[in-house]
Amino acid sequence: MKAFTKITSLIVPLDRANVDTDAIIPKQFLKSIRRAGFGPYLFDEWRYLDQGEPDMDCTNRPLNKDFVLNKPEYQGAEILLARENFGCGSSREHAPWALEDFGFRAIIAPSFADIFYNNCFKNGLLPIILAAELVDGLFNEISAGYKLTVDLETQKIVTPDGREMGFDIDGNRKYRLLNGLDDIALSLLYADKIKAYEAERAKRAPWLFVD
Repeated sequence: MKAFTKITSLIVPLDRANVDTDAIIPKQFLKSIRRAGFGPYLFDEWRYLDQGEPDMDCTNRPLNKDFVLNKPEYQGAEILLARENFGCGSSREHAPWALEDFGFRAIIAPSFADIFYNNCFKNGLLPIILAAELVDGLFNEISAGYKLTVDLETQKIVTPDGREMGFDIDGNRKYRLLNGLDDIALSLLYADKIKAYEAERAKRAPWLFVD
């Protein structure tokens, strides 16, 4: 997965609480397990005026011009600002896949659903928990061209006027994000030790390794 170190980006204000995973990526798109290609269907029922289906070409679909992701001033944003309990609902890993595939690298909210929060780290997304009053302040400040800097190494968010907001993150999760290590990549760091163990195991119990 892609490493996360530091980004400076536009921020999209999604001013809704309790955004569930079916809103993030509707159920009809869950047939695929490829991890890629879900970005065009992110928030499908809110972004478009028609019914989305798997493998549909979204190029000419009618857009809901009132939905924040469709507004021109937020195009290319890598940071999503949301309200409490973001990612609630079913435990579909497709939700962080869709957010990451769309281009988001970080999500800021007062709270997240536990399973969604854990899935973000496994897919290269940085979910940042900030106090509700700080999130309120960001919603009030955002205007066209507003950018934030998110620095994972220092665990700080920096506003355009230089104000800093710290955030907490588990040390192991921080290490994995900084180095772009998903579960498989983390295991492969120990490939030599795994091979050595298997070789020793084959000597002690050769009957387990008969083809």
